[in-house]
Amino acid sequence: MYELLLETLTTLEIYFSRLATDDVLTYVAELAPFVVAFEVPLYLLILIGVFKHYHRRCHTPPGPLTYSPSVSCIVTCYSEGKDVQTTISSMANQLYAGKIEILAMIDGAVSNKDTYDAAMDMLPQISCMPQRSLRVIPKWLRGGRVSSENTGLAIAQGEIVMVLDGDTSFDNDMVANAVQHFADPCVAAVSGNLRLRNTKDGLAAKLQAIEYMMSIGTSKVGLSEFNVVNNISGAFGIFRTRIMRHIGGWDSGTAEDLDLTLRLKKYFARHPHMRIVFEYYALGHTDGPGTFKDFFKQRHRWDGDLYYLYILKHAFGLKPALMGWRNFLALVWMGLFFQLIMPFIIVAYTLYLGMTAPLPAMLAVLGLVYLFYFFCSLALYLTGVFLLSDRKTEDLKLIWCLPFVPLFTFATRCWSAFACVDEIVRHIHLDSSMAPWWVLRKTKF
Repeated sequence: MYELLLETLTTLEIYFSRLATDDVLTYVAELAPFVVAFEVPLYLLILIGVFKHYHRRCHTPPGPLTYSPSVSCIVTCYSEGKDVQTTISSMANQLYAGKIEILAMIDGAVSNKDTYDAAMDMLPQISCMPQRSLRVIPKWLRGGRVSSENTGLAIAQGEIVMVLDGDTSFDNDMVANAVQHFADPCVAAVSGNLRLRNTKDGLAAKLQAIEYMMSIGTSKVGLSEFNVVNNISGAFGIFRTRIMRHIGGWDSGTAEDLDLTLRLKKYFARHPHMRIVFEYYALGHTDGPGTFKDFFKQRHRWDGDLYYLYILKHAFGLKPALMGWRNFLALVWMGLFFQLIMPFIIVAYTLYLGMTAPLPAMLAVLGLVYLFYFFCSLALYLTGVFLLSDRKTEDLKLIWCLPFVPLFTFATRCWSAFACVDEIVRHIHLDSSMAPWWVLRKTKF
């Protein structure tokens, strides 16, 4: 009896081994073209850019930060309460010789009295500081984030204008590191770096912290080397004031950060030396959603906005004649394909695999896919920590979460496909926390 059972198990093992091997090769061959043609080149481009950046800094270390134009900081405030004081204080205490004007834009000040009072309480402290000024601007009727940004831009007196979230704090050398790029007249904007400060909230926050390190910190350093920065974060963007006024400021609606980036890039073909730069050491600290439920709620809005911007609003303006071939191809590759098309490919391929593949083959393919994305994430993570980060010890504390990153990324991309479908069906960009409905529903799209 024992020998019969052993012989049966051996036969089944050989059968499933052969079956899995044949099927795995077939299913991998079906997925490989997308990986080889689109995924691998992007990772290589980023890594080459990071090594190029590291080599330049090693051989030509930064000189003294002497360029000090006047800076206006538009702090968009809505329901932050006393947290806005941290943002105002971190800007006032910058190690920067130039003038810093802080414009605290209190949206919906009638119902947002706690934030308004907290900002007003900072006036005596800031008024005593040389080269620093604080103006609290109450917008009594809520108009949304874009309304605050454009109002701030209209009254800003600085040569450089920064747009900051009211609940974000900054390193004290942030302004000095960011504005040095504007000594080059070809630089139109600088994208600042963001880190999550609430990593103790749980696994969801820790995974987002790693995501920020890789997708903002490491990736944008690499992309910046080739002048193809894909987005200027809405929570932390730095701009040349005259250029912002020239293009008319921010456009009403949602996802105003990516919208503005696309509009800036439409000048690149006519002004081929114009650049958007990412500065790794212009560092801001913010809080991410503390639970997976809140995280997916946030990404539902973000990812739905991608379809709205790329397909509805900017489809006819995304042309090489406006953006130049380099940025046009980068946008098609990293924007339209990765952010819109790839999530649907992932969902479709996973369903196809589940319905057609034998269980051993399906597990083997999923295992190979997991290992591919794990090692890609590991490469980006370690490159960022050892070649860029000035907080290596702090960053390495998150390394134990890295095995969860491929699963987290997979869930995020599947959710992105759902958000795009929801946007197509329900137009969810017209129901956003970034602006009241009476503002969103008056936009063109």
